Amino acid sequence: MTDWLFQLLAAYGVPILACVTFASCLCVPVPSSLLMITGGAFTATGDLTLASVALGAFAGAVLGDQAGYQLGRSSGQWIDEKMAHRPKRQQLFTRAREFTLNRGGPGIFLTCWLFAPLGPYANLAAGASRMNWLTFTLWGLAGEVVWVGLYVGLGRFFAENLALGAQVASQAIGFLAALGLTIFLGTWILRVIRRQNSRED
Repeated sequence: MTDWLFQLLAAYGVPILACVTFASCLCVPVPSSLLMITGGAFTATGDLTLASVALGAFAGAVLGDQAGYQLGRSSGQWIDEKMAHRPKRQQLFTRAREFTLNRGGPGIFLTCWLFAPLGPYANLAAGASRMNWLTFTLWGLAGEVVWVGLYVGLGRFFAENLALGAQVASQAIGFLAALGLTIFLGTWILRVIRRQNSRED
């Protein structure tokens, strides 16, 4: 499937990239990040323009986020029933819902790029939980700017070695995710300590 999508990108360019980023935000298992890296590489060779690749990927992602939000808002119960038959997806959906409810807008921002596997489920969860649409949209826009900019930029920079670019992206995201988790746990521990101290006082 991946090779087929790469061939479509080479043949049809930006519309295919927009369709893939759109689909990825709706829980469709497509290699959107790799395709953005490839699109970035095409801008370095002059086959595509940087503006069109970035805008196409960004537009697809934003529309996918909005579609997921609206789907969650209108069909929350139906989604719960569907997820119940797919344990792995149900686990991701549960984690995304908890993360979104606990973090609000910043949680949407982080699931767009740092915790990308949760992103499509966070869109559904945000809609199902009736998160404010403007809050969801603004934080989602910011997150997609980072996601698209990161992968298209890496593709352009590593145009001559896409495998290395993908490896760098994976390692960078992994490092940032670990750092984010460390900060989260540290903050949580400090809150617990402060609560215990306030009770003792």
